[in-house]
Amino acid sequence: MLASDRRRAAEIRGRRSESFAALALACKFYRVIGRRVKTPAGEIDLVALAPTGPLCFIEVKARHNQQDAAEALSDRQRTRIERAAEFYLRAKPALRHKAVRFDVMLITPRRWPRHIRDAWRPGF
Repeated sequence: MLASDRRRAAEIRGRRSESFAALALACKFYRVIGRRVKTPAGEIDLVALAPTGPLCFIEVKARHNQQDAAEALSDRQRTRIERAAEFYLRAKPALRHKAVRFDVMLITPRRWPRHIRDAWRPGF
């Protein structure tokens, strides 16, 4: 398989995983307000309003098992997502008053997504 084919397959898997995560969140009454949000600092997989009020920046990790998915989020990625969230909030002044939370959705084959709320606290 060529490198471009592998990238394309990974892109398709990523989009499917994000769609599955968005569906799982909708079933829990979250309102997804952004998908694949691009900022100068990087991309945020999902942005959603939780039914209890906080604005959630959600990283989706799809792997063959939950342990690998849980371990896939590095400190560097967390920092990038935090910076991207700062850019997002600067561009959306109406949301600045909201509490902010960073969540992770773990996607594994033949299982409902695992939602880890408040997976880490931001440095800002």
